[in-house]
Amino acid sequence: MNDSPATCPFHDVAADRPATRHSPLVAVAFAVAGLAMSGLTIGAVELGWHLPVSRAGFVVPVAAIVLLALGICAHQLVAHSGEQLLQVGDRPWPQIPRAGRRASPGPGRVRARAAHPVHRPDPGPVPDSLGNDEIRAAAEEFLELFHAENPQTGWLGPRLAAVMREIDLTGTYWHTPEELAFGARVAWRNNARCIGRLYWRSLQVRDLRTVGDAGGVARHCFDHLRAAHNGGKIRPMISVFAPETPNRPAPRIWNEQLIRYAGYEQPDGRVLGDPRYLSFTRELIRRGWQPPDVPGAFDVLPLVVETVDEGPRMFPLPAQSVHEVPMEHPELAWFAELGLRWHAVPVISSNRLLIGGVSYPAAPFNGWYMGTEIGARNFGDIDRYAMIPEVAQRLGLDISDEASLWRDRALVEINRAVLHSFKASGVSITDHHTESRRFLIHLEREERAGRRCPTDWSWIVPPMSGSQTPVFHRHYDSELQLPNFFADPDATTRALHGTPPAFR
Repeated sequence: MNDSPATCPFHDVAADRPATRHSPLVAVAFAVAGLAMSGLTIGAVELGWHLPVSRAGFVVPVAAIVLLALGICAHQLVAHSGEQLLQVGDRPWPQIPRAGRRASPGPGRVRARAAHPVHRPDPGPVPDSLGNDEIRAAAEEFLELFHAENPQTGWLGPRLAAVMREIDLTGTYWHTPEELAFGARVAWRNNARCIGRLYWRSLQVRDLRTVGDAGGVARHCFDHLRAAHNGGKIRPMISVFAPETPNRPAPRIWNEQLIRYAGYEQPDGRVLGDPRYLSFTRELIRRGWQPPDVPGAFDVLPLVVETVDEGPRMFPLPAQSVHEVPMEHPELAWFAELGLRWHAVPVISSNRLLIGGVSYPAAPFNGWYMGTEIGARNFGDIDRYAMIPEVAQRLGLDISDEASLWRDRALVEINRAVLHSFKASGVSITDHHTESRRFLIHLEREERAGRRCPTDWSWIVPPMSGSQTPVFHRHYDSELQLPNFFADPDATTRALHGTPPAFR
């Protein structure tokens, strides 16, 4: 996700508006005409009672005309009044009426993860395969959506018939490249946990469905990292590998993201590196991975790809695919001495993409970072790098008194350092205030297009200064929509612990 809206060709809010709109005069004219037609027709019915014809044969068609006329009238008036209601979203965010928020001040404010007390389960697990009736229904629903939003593709009938025949013969079907690209973009549009969906149309889709071997998946993942980095101007991108079929399971990527840092338990019980991946690191070492001679806090873990034929295989990431940003502060010279750094491209790689009943377990995708993801979560969380106490001490704050808000002050400086460092390195990033406002633009755009925008409040509200962002002060539609991305329990377990394998 680009931090400059001008660079996104789909940032124009008018992009998803209907092609035509009726002016108030046109609406009134249609309404008057409809009412006049209704009056004349009712008069005709009255006259019909006195004509020497069958009353039933006369009244039935005339009544139909009355209903049609009233329908024209109602449609025009409602359409115009709805247009006026949607204009509320054009006001600056502080004036948007507050619809209230959930009773709990922070349900799931910290994203769910292993060993953390706050947990919000993912939607129900997605099965590896569906029955013919289920996949037929899902395919029909998706194809109707695809043709409705892409009228240039022509009539739905022939394509739907061909897909149904293919499902009957094989138990699945093959998306056209256009359907795949649309499905992946809509999956991002429907993902309730992502605040950066304003740019869903700009997602670049790499169609790699013919790639199903572990080595091929790994090579293309490394290419994805290089292409998405794009010299620092991060491109939203997804690489879609072979789908699940009744005859052959799809490949799996174990890592939560393509780039993750190792965690090593120290003799004193502390963890060097990322504690979230302590168990995963231990399992990869057991499987033969060799850490550096001198382990560090930011050692990149190998990529693990599993196929039904090869089992799990490990692939070290090439140096040219790993782009990192060293952390420095715009005013505090000592901050660079902390030795912090973070990778530039957040490629989520353990989620399953589901499009029209077809499952793609290996479909790594990325936007770009929002600063708080790194500063407040990766560096700030007590079960991650937990840098708050050390930064507070270096700032000279009194950490013996919680009322001094030393944690808050240290957190702000860490986040300032993250934003400053990415921008100094020429790497795309955005802050939580800017992205919150952009999300409301996306929300308004979806409403104008007549679509619901599923949103998980506990993930959309930033983990820092939440009440100071516009996304905090309202309710959202949380209904699951498809296509979408899913993190199934088995994939989450493998990503955190490296076991059990998907194919045993």
